[in-house]
Amino acid sequence: MPEPSVPVPPPAPSAWWADAVVYQIYPRSFADGNGDGMGDLSGVTARLPYLETLGVDAIWLSPFYKSPQADGGYDVADYRQVDSLFGSLADFDTMLQEAHRRGLKVIVDLVPNHTSDEHEWFREALAAAPGSPERDRYVFRDGKDDVPGSGDGRIAPNNWKSIFGGPAWSRVTESDGRPGQWYLHLFDTRQPDLNWDNPDVREEMRSVLRFWLDRGADGFRVDVAHGLVKQPGLPDWEGVAAMVEGTSAPHLESHLPGDAPGAHTDAEEPHRAVSPMYPPSPFFDQDGVHEIYRDWNRVLAEYGGDRMMVAEAWVEPAERLARYIRPDEMQQAFNFDFLLAGWDAERMADAIDASLAAAASVGAPCTWVLSNHDTVRHSTRFGLTDPTSFPKGLGPADEQPDAALGLARARAATLVALALPGSAYVYQGEELGLPEHTALPDSARQDPTFFRTHGAEIGRDGCRVPLPWAQDQPGYGFSGGLSTQASAPWLPQPESFGPLAVDQQDDEEGSTLELYRAAIAFRAAQGLGSGGVEWTEEHAPDSGLLAFRNGEVVVLSNMGFASAPVPEGYVVVLSSCPEPAGDWAGMREVPVDSTVYLMAGR
Repeated sequence: MPEPSVPVPPPAPSAWWADAVVYQIYPRSFADGNGDGMGDLSGVTARLPYLETLGVDAIWLSPFYKSPQADGGYDVADYRQVDSLFGSLADFDTMLQEAHRRGLKVIVDLVPNHTSDEHEWFREALAAAPGSPERDRYVFRDGKDDVPGSGDGRIAPNNWKSIFGGPAWSRVTESDGRPGQWYLHLFDTRQPDLNWDNPDVREEMRSVLRFWLDRGADGFRVDVAHGLVKQPGLPDWEGVAAMVEGTSAPHLESHLPGDAPGAHTDAEEPHRAVSPMYPPSPFFDQDGVHEIYRDWNRVLAEYGGDRMMVAEAWVEPAERLARYIRPDEMQQAFNFDFLLAGWDAERMADAIDASLAAAASVGAPCTWVLSNHDTVRHSTRFGLTDPTSFPKGLGPADEQPDAALGLARARAATLVALALPGSAYVYQGEELGLPEHTALPDSARQDPTFFRTHGAEIGRDGCRVPLPWAQDQPGYGFSGGLSTQASAPWLPQPESFGPLAVDQQDDEEGSTLELYRAAIAFRAAQGLGSGGVEWTEEHAPDSGLLAFRNGEVVVLSNMGFASAPVPEGYVVVLSSCPEPAGDWAGMREVPVDSTVYLMAGR
């Protein structure tokens, strides 16, 4: 018997984001418009026709703000200025206007948990005295004494560890030259955490929101959305900010179910840890974050056009994540359960069910994502011996993936994601089938996690390598296609990128680029983003088959070990298999490591 379907409330007709396909642009690696080897906003503008033909509805740009680039721009020195690496505010305005002219919405990245140590506020804090208003904008604390009463304060305020490795506290030198207070940085030392109990911080971020909304931004991706509020007293925590199955995301505690849909209170709830090794974190998923997002929701409501926010919140279980997307908070949250499921039918089916149910409980749509700028690309992960693993980067000394197998599974997983109701996020280059660069030399690495862990974690550079646009041009056309004199790309590209370049796949039947174009167009034509999920009789996750109906379309994904029959009365209308491209009507078997879209025979 078919399993019961999960109801998905229909979104309001004006909610463009509810079923959108959003393309993530990592600006420094998308396209270089001035030939300096670094991607920029003029490069984005020049390549908007490519995104228009891909069929996406919106673009999300990772940070392009003024920054010393200690963490790829996620260390912001000025939230209202474009870094000269990427151009100017005028370049942003031009890009946004051109995107809107082509029917593309624009989402900008907001980084509210921390600033750069070069931000004006932090410089003022360092120059000010302990206990000053300037220091209260950040999390400064006196250290502990080695010997009680000694007053030396040489021990950090608590035992918290940085997500990037090493301690989460650094000590400053006071203006008189003596060792002084400590400041909190949950990430790099150059990313001091803001104090969200300070009203100046809250008002400043409201102002930043309005600045970009006034320029026409359609929404915000909120970085570390679960991390703004810390538990009062900053207690020691014996748990480790470990990574979910080896990801760069902190392993978070599980909680009892949240309050009712649309509730406006966040009373303390009982907590239960996943295991004794992971007690509840005092710096992630604190109840106080929700009032911040209710406040921001009111700011967005001041503007027309159905502006939106999407949370980067590594929170579990799904019911806890759903609290971030209640009607008066954010509109979306990234579905990392789906991303973490890997190439496994049971895990993927469980993630789909749990995600849809949790989102429906608060009347919100789901999101579906397989890769982003913080994760090893799924075309590589799925080619590992364990296709559900989630390594913290891959280097030459690590297991090397089966590239062909990984790509086949990545194409198949993409068809699953694009057929699910809600919004889908595509990371730049996945539409080309790009693999992780697993052979980057250490001398080229820039990710602070690599340096703070002394190489124990390879880091995220491998998924951030500049895109290939033209096989026969220097740097595969990353700069050369847009500039007469081009520098080498800021990260070296592997030889495997050449055959995958845009000019090699454009209009090439069976290519991954054409598969994405076809799947996105089919999704739009069939209204899959606003549909629902009903598991079919063929659905047998324990045998590796994931099968569901969305409207008139049946999706059959074969993650097992033997080919599966096409159900009687149905024909294949789209397949992840490159052969026979476009000629699927006669297919009666679904090969292993592939996904097909089926419709009743006509």
